[in-house]
Amino acid sequence: MIKIREAKREDCAALLDLVRELAIYEKAPDEVTVTLEHFEETGFGPQPVWKAFVAEDDERIIGFALYYVRYSTWKGCRMYLEDLLVTESYRGRGIGRLLFDRLIEEGKEKKFHGMTWQVLEWNEPGINFYKKYNAKFDPEWWNASIDFV
Repeated sequence: MIKIREAKREDCAALLDLVRELAIYEKAPDEVTVTLEHFEETGFGPQPVWKAFVAEDDERIIGFALYYVRYSTWKGCRMYLEDLLVTESYRGRGIGRLLFDRLIEEGKEKKFHGMTWQVLEWNEPGINFYKKYNAKFDPEWWNASIDFV
């Protein structure tokens, strides 16, 4: 029986293991540089900036969806889905759908105006998953970033 629940501080080590699994899948295993301490503090410290839901099977975390709130001057508060991952051996069982549906429920409860995220252009399984939700894909906008460290 798969259980979906809010993440707790004590889940952070397992979540980071899944983040590393995702980085390997996305062909960027050396890009994960966040420490466990920073991850815990930013999720469960005095000013948390992210929230996550976990999928559990027999008390083992087998997937997660992590989001934060972003603000659009055009739309207002929106969720930004940073990561959605189900560990490889559990994929294809509807767990991603359970997590994604929980995000949608959360967004509606908080009266957000929508959710945005990114998916790599070569990630066909991910793209096909999001298409089931009638997601809009925008080829017009480019991703940009800078590092401060």
